[in-house]
Amino acid sequence: MQEKSSFNSLKKKERRERQEIIVDAAERVFARKPFDSVSIRDIAGEAGISHASIYRYFPDQQTLFVEAFLRGAENIVNFLSDLVDSANESSIELVTERFICYLIENDRYFRMMTHFMLDGSLSGELVERLNETERSLIDQLDRLFLKMNVEGEVRLLSHAFFAAMNGVLITFRNYPGRSRQEVVSHMIQLGRIIANKFST
Repeated sequence: MQEKSSFNSLKKKERRERQEIIVDAAERVFARKPFDSVSIRDIAGEAGISHASIYRYFPDQQTLFVEAFLRGAENIVNFLSDLVDSANESSIELVTERFICYLIENDRYFRMMTHFMLDGSLSGELVERLNETERSLIDQLDRLFLKMNVEGEVRLLSHAFFAAMNGVLITFRNYPGRSRQEVVSHMIQLGRIIANKFST
C-alpha cells in the first residue's frame, strides 16, 4: 500500500511540475505579445509540447490564462503588502507612485487583470478565484487607509482608490505622441493628485 501511495504522490508531483512549466511558458509569451493575441499554440510552442497536450493539464484556455494571471497577481499583492508595511500615515503618495510604477513595469499582469475584469464569460469557479485575489489586493489598501486614520467606510475608499489607479493606467498607458518616460511621469503626477485627494 505504501508503494502505491508513493507512486500516486510522484504522479501528482510530476503533474504539478508540468503545469508549472506550462504556466512559466505562458508568462514568457504574455511578456512578449499582447494578451488578447496569445494562443494556446503560442504557449505550447514556448513550452516545447503539442498544443493538444496542454489540455491534459488545463481544461481550457481561460483556466490556463487565469492561472498565469494569479501567479502574477500574488506578486502584486505581496509587493503592495510590503509597501503598506513600510508606509507611515503620510506616505500615500509614495505608495501610489510605487504601485503605479510596479504595474507599468509588469504591464502583462495589468493587461490580464483588466481583461478579466471586463470579461463576462468566465465560469463561476474562475470568477471566484479572481475575486479572492482582488479581495487580497483590496485588503492591503484597507490596511493603508487604516494606517492613515481616515474617516469613513474604509472598504469603499479602497475600492474607489483601486478604480482610480486602474483608470489612470488604462487611460494613459498608450498616451499618443508621448515618450514612455513622459507617459510614466504623467501617470505618476496623476497618481499623486489622486493620493492627495484620498489623504484629505
